[in-house]
Amino acid sequence: MKEHVMACIDGSGYATAVCDCAAWASLRLEAPLTFLHVIDNHAPPEAGNLSGNIGLGSREHLLEELASLDERRAKLSREQGRVMLEAACQRAVEDGVEDPHSRQRNGELVETLHDLEGETRLLVMGKRGESAHRASEHLGSNLERVVRAVHRPILMVPESFRAPQRVMIAFDGSRTTRKGIEMIAASPLFAGLTCHVVTIGADIADIQAQLDWAIDTLNDAGIKAHKAVRAGDVEATLRDYQREQAIDLLVMGAYGHSRIRHLLVGSTTTAMLRSAEVPLLLLR
Repeated sequence: MKEHVMACIDGSGYATAVCDCAAWASLRLEAPLTFLHVIDNHAPPEAGNLSGNIGLGSREHLLEELASLDERRAKLSREQGRVMLEAACQRAVEDGVEDPHSRQRNGELVETLHDLEGETRLLVMGKRGESAHRASEHLGSNLERVVRAVHRPILMVPESFRAPQRVMIAFDGSRTTRKGIEMIAASPLFAGLTCHVVTIGADIADIQAQLDWAIDTLNDAGIKAHKAVRAGDVEATLRDYQREQAIDLLVMGAYGHSRIRHLLVGSTTTAMLRSAEVPLLLLR
């Protein structure tokens, strides 16, 4: 079974950037592209539902009306999703993808993505969905839940996208970040890009040795690489380096070293996700 770049599409303002980013990744990976729209049939009831207070004589009629309304709403959601998927495929074709696919599923997003995990090479999602809070300090709950549940690389996209030229990987010498270096070296996604390997902490011999290994691994793969050791608060220092070097793609491990890592996204990663102004690739 061929693995796809799987891109989640909804009615949010991130959909266009998701389309363009997914098309870019599909072309570089030479992997088929599938757009996915999931209709949640378990949406919370709207406020002001007074059906429990209706008299016996009209209750049956009201329930029939509510059932009819639910049916019409579901039909409208399916049609809206179909139109969005068609538009996404058309945009991908304009970006150079030959034969993009689309899928529409009923159910819960996280469960659907988990079911499709075996067909997924890379998952592309917007930073927030259409129902998420717009404030920058909020991260879409779907994204956080997907990161916990799906064991595939996840590319989070902000509201705008341009093809990356400079990549930064936050490197701490852990097994996850060493694996990340090896994945970058082996992946056509990063061919021809410049990679910055950045460690936050003390500039000691052990750190330099690990950075040298990372640089050698990338250089051997034909990737131009730079290393840097910076001191300071991890999130703020990484963000400052990203802006200083005009980094346009971040790469991080999804988890830190916490013993409750199966429950929480790493705190630094979560903070970077919330503040990210450029796409962020989460490695598992």
